[in-house]
Amino acid sequence: MDKFVIEGGRHLYGSVRAASAKNAVLPIFAASVLTEEPVTIREVPAISDALCMAQILRELGADVRFHDGDVTIDSADAHSHAISCALTKELRSSVFMLGSLLTRFHRARIAYPGGCDIGLRPIDLHLNALKRLGVDIAERDGYILCSCDKLRGAEILLDFPSVGATENILLASVKAEGKTVLQGAAKEPEIVDLQNFLNAMGAKVAGAGTDAITIEGVRKLHGTVYLPQKDRIEAGTFLIAGAICGGEVEVCGVRAENISSLLHKLRENGCKIHVKNDKIKLESFGRLKCNRRIETMPFPGFPTDLQAQATALNCTCDGGALVVENLFETRFKYVPELQKMGADVEVKGRNAFVRGVPKLHGASVVAGDLRGGAALVLAALGAEGRSEVLDLSHIDRGYSDLQSKLKNLGAEIKRVRV
Repeated sequence: MDKFVIEGGRHLYGSVRAASAKNAVLPIFAASVLTEEPVTIREVPAISDALCMAQILRELGADVRFHDGDVTIDSADAHSHAISCALTKELRSSVFMLGSLLTRFHRARIAYPGGCDIGLRPIDLHLNALKRLGVDIAERDGYILCSCDKLRGAEILLDFPSVGATENILLASVKAEGKTVLQGAAKEPEIVDLQNFLNAMGAKVAGAGTDAITIEGVRKLHGTVYLPQKDRIEAGTFLIAGAICGGEVEVCGVRAENISSLLHKLRENGCKIHVKNDKIKLESFGRLKCNRRIETMPFPGFPTDLQAQATALNCTCDGGALVVENLFETRFKYVPELQKMGADVEVKGRNAFVRGVPKLHGASVVAGDLRGGAALVLAALGAEGRSEVLDLSHIDRGYSDLQSKLKNLGAEIKRVRV
C-alpha cells in the first residue's frame, strides 16, 4: 500500500494537461467488443480502472495490448459471455458490459457491479430498459443472467437521466433490429463521446447531449482509431487545487462548457477565470468566500464527482456553505477525515453544512473512495504542516500520476511505499 506525504502551504503555478476522461474511456472499452475488427483507443490514462476493464476484456477472450499510451483491442476471438465475480466487484463500470455482451453473444452473466462505496447505485433502470429491447433477465446467487433471441428496437423512457443506463442502452441497441428512441437520456459529455465512437465504427446514433437519443440498428460495425475527450473531472480537480492553495493554474484540453457549473462556483468564491479555446486559467489570491449553496445534479448541473473537492475548498473560505448531494446517499464519508484536519463540517443525511475556518492543519487521513480521496489531497495541499493520505488504491482508479502533475505545479508531494 502506498501513501502521499504532503507538505502544505505552497502556492501553485503553471500549466497541466488533463488526461483522457476515465468516464469516457471505460464505456468505449466496453463498446470495443461490438466489432470483430481491431479498435485502437488513443492516450488512455494509466489508471487502475482502465487496467481492470482491460482484464475483463481479456477474460472474455479479447486481445488487449497497451503501447505508448494507446490501447488496441482485438475482439475477434472473444468467446465468453460471463464476467467473473472478482472483476465485476472491483469495477462499477463492468455493468456496461451487459449491453455489449448481449449485442455480441445474445447472452450475458455478471455479478452485481462494485466500485467505490458511495451508495447503493441500483441498476433497475439498466435492466428495465434491456427488457424493453427483448431481453429476458433472471437474478440468481448474486448474478444477473440475461438472454435474448434477438435485440429489437423499442421506445424507452428513463425515469432518471442515469449515465450508466443511457450508455448501456446505446450499447445494446446499436445493432438491434429496427429503431430505438430513448427519452429522458443523460446529457453528460461522456455520452456524446460514446456516440461519436460508435458512429466512427459505423453506427447510426443521433441526439447525444440532449434528452432524446435515436439509434438506428445496423448489421455490422468495423474497427476504428479514436481519441477520447479529456477528463473534465480531473481538470476541475486541478482548478480547485489552485483555488485552495492560491496562485495561477492553467488546465489544457477541456472545453469550458463541460465544467461551466464549476467555473460559476469558483467565480462565486472570488477566483478569476480566463478561458481561451481549450485552456482554462484560474487565479486565486487572498482568502476566498464560501459558496452559499452547492447542489449536485445531472449534467449540466454541478457534478457529483466534484462535490468532495468543492467541499474541501469551502472548508477554508470565509463564511458558510450548504452542500447538497442529490445523487449518492453516502458520498460524505470523507468528511470525518477532513475533520481530522480541523474542518468544521456537519453532515445531516444528504446535506453538509460547512463553516469556513482560517486554516486546516496537517493530519494522517485515509482515502475511502476516489473523489473523497482527491478532496483529502487538495485539503492537505492547502493545510499548514505535514499530512499523510493513506490507501491510494481508490485515487489510482481515476487519476494517473497525480503526484507528478501536482509537483510540476509547485506542490510538495511524494508517493511513499508503506
